[in-house]
Amino acid sequence: MRPFFLKLQNIQKSYYLNKEEFPVLQGIDLEIGRGEFISILGESGGGKSTLMNIIGGLDNKYSGEVVVNGRNIKESTEKELDLYRRNTIGFIFQSFNLINYLNVLDNVLIALKMTNLTKEEQLKRATDLLKQVGLEQHMGKHPNQLSGGQKQRVAIARALAHDPSIIIADEPTGALDAQNTKEVLEILGNIAKSGKLVVVVTHSQSVADYGTYIVRLADGKVEEEQRLRETYAIEKQKTAISKPLSFSSLIKMAWSHMMYGIKRNLLIILGGGIGIFSVLLMLALGAGGNGYINKQVGDLVNPNSFQVVKEREDSQKVKHSETINNQDIKRLGKLEHVENVQKGVFTGGATLNFAEKKAQTTIFQTLTDSIKQNDIKIGRAPVKNEILLEKGVAKELSKNYKDLLGKKVKLSLQVLDSADVPKIISAELTVAGISNEQGSSSVSYDTLEAMHKKNNVTLTPNFINITVDETTNVKAVQNKIKALKTDSKISFSVTGVGAILDTVTLYINLAVYVLTAIAGISLLVSAIMVIVVLYISVSERTKEIGILRALGARRKDIRYLFVSEALFLGIFSSILGVIGALVVQTLINPIAYEHISYNIVQLSLGQILFGIGINLLINLLAALAPSRKAARLDPIEAVTME
Repeated sequence: MRPFFLKLQNIQKSYYLNKEEFPVLQGIDLEIGRGEFISILGESGGGKSTLMNIIGGLDNKYSGEVVVNGRNIKESTEKELDLYRRNTIGFIFQSFNLINYLNVLDNVLIALKMTNLTKEEQLKRATDLLKQVGLEQHMGKHPNQLSGGQKQRVAIARALAHDPSIIIADEPTGALDAQNTKEVLEILGNIAKSGKLVVVVTHSQSVADYGTYIVRLADGKVEEEQRLRETYAIEKQKTAISKPLSFSSLIKMAWSHMMYGIKRNLLIILGGGIGIFSVLLMLALGAGGNGYINKQVGDLVNPNSFQVVKEREDSQKVKHSETINNQDIKRLGKLEHVENVQKGVFTGGATLNFAEKKAQTTIFQTLTDSIKQNDIKIGRAPVKNEILLEKGVAKELSKNYKDLLGKKVKLSLQVLDSADVPKIISAELTVAGISNEQGSSSVSYDTLEAMHKKNNVTLTPNFINITVDETTNVKAVQNKIKALKTDSKISFSVTGVGAILDTVTLYINLAVYVLTAIAGISLLVSAIMVIVVLYISVSERTKEIGILRALGARRKDIRYLFVSEALFLGIFSSILGVIGALVVQTLINPIAYEHISYNIVQLSLGQILFGIGINLLINLLAALAPSRKAARLDPIEAVTME
């Protein structure tokens, strides 16, 4: 007697509804060898499909033993059952269970992707199998372009692809006409003749009669066993070597499904693209706005130069100006990156006279490095006993203000003497240059000091001008100065344009962050869209998930499949968003430059990479819950889902 390949011993299985037990299998005992065409015959509800799922390793919630080639699969872990289905089992279903978005060839190849065959070997085997079942001319078609008989032939070719030892066919002719039924049964018979074990579940006596052996089930028990013909001779069996689905195969499947439902996916990509476009545009406008403000300030003053004052805070938290001394100047000059330290005086205003004309200045200060040389439109920077006039003041003194160059003007300032009594001091100064209208009238510190000394008044600097070696070091030096303490209550503060620029930049950044956050809401909306679409996809592809699990795919393979799909959506929406932002930058910047001489949209590579990274992360996070749900589906329920 031929040794058995499949042994069922006391298989019992029950289903429960509201804690009420419904026995389905009540002690099934069978011993089956290779080269058999076993027909499991019985009426609906008799336990045929349940027994098929147990033999196929889809169901391990039963009692008893299923011994295949000497090994009890009841003791297998989930991973070992996945391997068992990849190595040993080939499923053929009544409703064909082909993957709609894959063509005929790819439906067969999906089983071969889980073998160690090379790509060339996989393609050759799939092509050969399709030729054997008469579908050589239909390999590029999709399942919805095939007849029922053709679909079942594809399912047979897929079941044979990885050369399993056991072929399980659940009502394989239930959806076929008489002619196709005959052809499919002949193919199954030939498979059994090749030495494999073919198990056909059917309720049709005529179908069962094609087999070598009939097992009749009734009420969950073996009612009768009948030998119809001798067992077929066993050919030498190949050793199946399987492997899990590779990530590249899952990526290709995700891509195929994305292309299959391209219209819906384009809407998702458009939504995500709008989100990433909005975020990138806000970041680019923020960078452009900051750059424009810095440029405007840089056009007015030296960006490497800023002013510092010394203050004391009283008990009421009110700050009062303190006298600056030589020790302060030396202390600041020793700081790293400080290139020059200058004493300075700033006063609220001055009076200038030339001939019969008089002009008042709103701002007057000593000359420092903060005044840029290119701000002096006519002449040069003043030295001792010279003055630089602001263009507006020069126009008030003379209609032909350029003629003032080299002429004498009278400068008058109101100061406080040692008794804090107001006093007017004045001096005749030569006009050395004229600045633009955004500048200020100024003299050198030596000139102002000489004016005070001549009138017996002591000049005390009320600010220090600091010049830093590099613009990139300005902020660091400012922070160091702010941290300096003479005692617990005296400190240094940055004033003038340097401090204002920090505040303006802070406000611009805050506005950009708020607008970017608002724009980011559209990214969250697109993430919700991705979640919804993937949940719908899980629902629509439940049967596909069951098919893949029946073929031996792992839970993690199912997760990766849906995550890959979300990754594609993220990549393409990111590309769309970046292209949109670049197009807007190309359109807006020429217009902006024409009006403000500056490119207001500043999209950088860092911003693009940040935006893409955030979008991909959101899409991947959105895929976690749907992909987890897909991976946890029961393969039996999934594969029978209508």
